[in-house]
Amino acid sequence: MPEIRAPQRSLRTRRQFWRLGAGAALYGCSQAEQEAFEPLNRFPRMVQEWFVERLREAERRRLAAFEAIGSEAEAEAHVRSVRERIAACFGPFPAKTPLNAEVSGGFERDAYRVENVIFESRPDFLVSANLYLPKGLDRPAPGVVGTCGHSANGKAAETYQAFAQGLARQGYVVLLYDPIGQGERLQYVDAQFEALIGTGTREHLQAGNQQFLVDEFIGSWRAWDGIRALDYLLTRAEVDPNRIGVTGNSGGGTMTTWLCALEQRWSMAAPSCFVTTFRRNLENELPADTEQCPPRVIAGGLDHEDFLAAMAPKPVMILAKEKDYFDVRGVEEAYARLKRLWRLLGAEENLALFIGPTYHGFSQENREAMYGWFNRAAGLSANSQEPELTIEADETLLCAPNGQVASLGSKPIFEFTAEKANALASARPEISGRRLRAAIRQKLRLQERSGAPYARILRPRGERGYPKPHAACYAVETEPGIEALVYRLSGERLLSRPPRGKRRAVLYLSHHSADREMRDEPLVRELIDAEPAAAFFACDVRGVGESRPDTTRADSFLTPYGSDYFYAVHALMLDRPYVGGKTHDALAVIDWLKKYGHDEIHLAAAGWGTFPAMFAGVLSPAVRQLTLKGAPDSYRRIAATKLYDQPLSSFTPGVLESFDLPDIRRELGSKLREV
Repeated sequence: MPEIRAPQRSLRTRRQFWRLGAGAALYGCSQAEQEAFEPLNRFPRMVQEWFVERLREAERRRLAAFEAIGSEAEAEAHVRSVRERIAACFGPFPAKTPLNAEVSGGFERDAYRVENVIFESRPDFLVSANLYLPKGLDRPAPGVVGTCGHSANGKAAETYQAFAQGLARQGYVVLLYDPIGQGERLQYVDAQFEALIGTGTREHLQAGNQQFLVDEFIGSWRAWDGIRALDYLLTRAEVDPNRIGVTGNSGGGTMTTWLCALEQRWSMAAPSCFVTTFRRNLENELPADTEQCPPRVIAGGLDHEDFLAAMAPKPVMILAKEKDYFDVRGVEEAYARLKRLWRLLGAEENLALFIGPTYHGFSQENREAMYGWFNRAAGLSANSQEPELTIEADETLLCAPNGQVASLGSKPIFEFTAEKANALASARPEISGRRLRAAIRQKLRLQERSGAPYARILRPRGERGYPKPHAACYAVETEPGIEALVYRLSGERLLSRPPRGKRRAVLYLSHHSADREMRDEPLVRELIDAEPAAAFFACDVRGVGESRPDTTRADSFLTPYGSDYFYAVHALMLDRPYVGGKTHDALAVIDWLKKYGHDEIHLAAAGWGTFPAMFAGVLSPAVRQLTLKGAPDSYRRIAATKLYDQPLSSFTPGVLESFDLPDIRRELGSKLREV
């Protein structure tokens, strides 16, 4: 969860998203009148409420299974089960390779010294870290891996220095490392090693969203850094391998939570300001970083608490804040269930919850609660009062020249993604026909459809400046809780169901708003002029136009951390890709058109609409022609491009293992026209 806000797109950029071409003279409407129309958006809560119901359903199933646990043996089986399901979400980790660790500098203070360390978590991928070593050790001491939240300066942030110093003064060896995209580990830098696109969440989204195309997850990369940080800590003779803890706050609380499940060498843990429930975050419209949203996790019957359950019955303290944006009600619910699990395992005293009174952050009262918990688990003094700390200047803690591991030749994460995308493309056999259609259905997780969907007839909104004088609007229910909004333009007034009599229909899938694009997208006018005898329809699939969400923040739809991303990443956690849902909508609307005799469809789309249009064009025999404007040439190019500009809502996870957009184009053959 961000401690810094991702930069918003400029107004100019947002306008470019709306306009794919120059405006045209519109029916009975001056330029000033055209610009006065606000795009229709009559269903701005539809997508939010659909996702809320899906998460509530998932939670009901998960809780029913948990409540059936009644014995120690069943509790142990539950722990094994969540470990297996979590491992499936995070995918296989790479083989461990030499850390090639080096100490690049350091300094001493009254009670401890600090070594500035660089190691490789995987070949050519460098991690910068500070190792805090208490003075006067006469035997191996307990160790702690510290994970940082979304601070621009990573391990040098005051909050994270504070808990590392506090632990060191209590007798712990602490390794505090920079996360990907923060501190000395920026992945997108200019020639002077300055941030190119921003830090923290901005880098995580840019790199992490792209990784889904090659079936990678940035949360796994982040967790692997933490596992290798533990490997390095255990190379130090000063550390007792039987007393090892992990703690972190916010985004570091996320990593601590994930690491509880993914690594079994911990003897204690204390995640701070993260644990709640996925449902609470969604209901509260709280966006989360890509790394905080594991693919398939909700579909796998998992929630935040299950990552801690995977560590049962070892000592775990959950740290929270009363005034946090991470809903404290969710952490109390999770704690109550986990307490029952620890009780069944005979170790109820090994689970605790501490809720500080203030806002989000690893404040002193939460740090002191963590010190006391770790001291108890590690067998140290019960005193947990934090001594006076001296926060170091960022420069003192730097490990790399120029303050960036990129200056040492560390390979940026997007280059790994590009290499994998190219390797998958080279190894993938040509695919077509039935095999291609099956692969599309499988990757998009397309739902079954049965017959023509139900549709409501909406009341007309009067003159809107469309290319034809009259428009009827239909809300086509593509699945329970989801409606695609379909307009039919005609020269005569229409207040009822679509008339029959024309086999040929043009169906335009919008980029962002069918209502607006029927006024200012030249392709719409061209389609109408080219086929005057065909019925013309324009459609907003879920999440755009008439159902464009108004959630997360005002006017956030086109921002990297906004509402379109919010639902796209939740769709991946549900294992129902957003673009698959949009494709389902397009296919259902085609089924609805066939009900009225339109069994020859000229499907057309612009911009973001081209993704579901391409898939529907291959899957539906009714599509006889497909016209695309502004369609990307391949997913491979997106995956191999450093500064791509396509939304997560158009991405198909793991698609490059099976097919790519050139396969779609080849399958469409002469039916396809691109403008």
